Amino acid sequence: MAVLSEEIKQKIRDHFPRYPNKQAVTLPALHLVHDTHRYVSLEAIREIAELLELSPAEVHDTMSFYHFFREKEENRLGRTRLWVCRGLACMLRGGEELLTDLGKKLDTVPGSRTKDDKISLEFAECIGACEGAPCVLINDEYRLDVTPDKQDGLIAELRQ
Repeated sequence: MAVLSEEIKQKIRDHFPRYPNKQAVTLPALHLVHDTHRYVSLEAIREIAELLELSPAEVHDTMSFYHFFREKEENRLGRTRLWVCRGLACMLRGGEELLTDLGKKLDTVPGSRTKDDKISLEFAECIGACEGAPCVLINDEYRLDVTPDKQDGLIAELRQ
């Protein structure tokens, strides 16, 4: 039984004209599947490989190079992915404490999701927003100057 819907397969095929060859579509295809399912199963890897005319090992190699993809359903992402920056600028302005505090308030640890599956807590070595340290990335949106007085409001927003 197919894991990927026809809609996802078509979105992957829609990338073909944008790239020099099908192999170059590997990363966008992985992102499409990951964003939809919140993880990429082995069966999804096989189906992506078939679409791209690659071996499953080639697709898996690309996926395993980037550490932000999840492979197993039990380790899938929550609805929202909260990245806390641990780069030097953020660390000097309270990034480590921010990560610890958010973990306590969310009752989870980095690399896991909350019990209600709404939020995955992650850390990044740098998210490239040093001018707003300490900062976080909520899915693809930056939040700068996340000081202790802003944490409760941030968590309330994420839980909605």
